[in-house]
Amino acid sequence: MSGAGLGWTRGHRAEAAAKLMVGWVALLWLLEVADAVSGHALDRFGVVPRTASELVDVVPAAFTHFGFAHVAANSVPLLVLGFLAALGGLRRFVAVCALIVVADGLGVWLVAPSGTNTAGASGLVFGLFGFLLVGGLVERRPLGVVVGVLVAAAWGGTVLAGVAPTQTGVSWQAHLIGLAAGVAAAFLFRRPATAPPPLTP
Repeated sequence: MSGAGLGWTRGHRAEAAAKLMVGWVALLWLLEVADAVSGHALDRFGVVPRTASELVDVVPAAFTHFGFAHVAANSVPLLVLGFLAALGGLRRFVAVCALIVVADGLGVWLVAPSGTNTAGASGLVFGLFGFLLVGGLVERRPLGVVVGVLVAAAWGGTVLAGVAPTQTGVSWQAHLIGLAAGVAAAFLFRRPATAPPPLTP
C-alpha cells in the first residue's frame, strides 16, 4: 500500500492519506453516536487495569470515547498528525499506529490506577506526535525535521500539559505511554536516509 514502486505521485499519496484520516475520524464520530444512542453501552470497551478479561479491549479502547466533547478534542490533532504521518506510506503508517495502540493499551492496563476505565484516541494522538517529532531526525531528512518543528510548535504545549500528572479525569499515563511508543516507532520503522548523488570527477 506504500507509494513506492507503484508509480504514485505525491498528490496520490496525499489524497490517499487524506481519505484514510477523514474516514478514521468519521468512524470515531459514528461510534460515539452509536454509544450515545445505546445509552453509552460502548464505554465498557475502555481498559480497566489489571483485569485479565480487559485485555481484549486494548485495541477497541482507542476507538471509544466518553462523550462528544471527548471525541471532538481528539479529532483535529488525529486528523492532522495522522495525515502527516501517512504521507510517508500507508503500510508503514498502519504498522506505526498498530504499535502505538497496542503498546499504549497494554501500558494503561499495567499502570493505570485501579478502578479506572481508560478509552479514547489521545494515546494514539500523542504517539503520532512523538513519531513525527523525532522521525525526521532519526531518518536525517530535512523535510521531516521541518515537520517535527512545526508539530512541536503547534502541539508541544498541549503535549507537555497532557503528560503532567496533575489533571483530574485525564489519563496522563495513556498520554505518556503513547508518546513513548511513538518515539520508539520512529526508530523501529525508520526509512533509510537518502544517499547524496555521487560526484563525478
